[in-house]
Amino acid sequence: MNNSSESSTGNLKNNKKSQSNSNVKGSKNSKKSNNSNVKWLISVFIITFVLSIVFSFLSTNSISNLSIFSAILILFLVILVGIFFDIVGVAVTVADEDEFHAKASKRIAGSKTSVKLIRNSAKVANFCADIVGDICGVLSGSISALIAIKITDAFNLSFNLQFIISAIVASLTVTGKAFGKNIAQKNSAKIVHVVASILNKMHLN
Repeated sequence: MNNSSESSTGNLKNNKKSQSNSNVKGSKNSKKSNNSNVKWLISVFIITFVLSIVFSFLSTNSISNLSIFSAILILFLVILVGIFFDIVGVAVTVADEDEFHAKASKRIAGSKTSVKLIRNSAKVANFCADIVGDICGVLSGSISALIAIKITDAFNLSFNLQFIISAIVASLTVTGKAFGKNIAQKNSAKIVHVVASILNKMHLN
């Protein structure tokens, strides 16, 4: 009887120790995840702030000296960049990681980087869709305003084209992203692999 009671109390103590150890590990992991999230948020703020200033400065100063046709081409380019990065963000989110594990076992180039992208899909999607996408939205708005001023001055128009051009830009952006999401969902593996291959060649993996 004494041996059985001693063994039971010993088991209880061991269970309590294991539970306390697991709780300590869980709290450490939660602190690490919280710290990484805070660092990511700070880096997102800094990156967005710096890129917004740089591209806004470049766009307003360079486009003001360009012709109407060149400014329109740059506007379309900015819209396409925003759509492209939105496609990448969606593709990384819906892609299947197991498919790239099989490719990695066959040593197919870009497979390991593809796995990294998928495992960090939240951050990748945030960078592509939110940071780059929002910056492209701000740029397209400022560029469309400059184009409206150029057209109004060139043709001596009595009304402001800003509202019409802004509506066209918004329609093109929303339609393009809707079409891009459909492409990303159907071809997510191909898109992620292409992006991973490009990152490997640029040594950004």
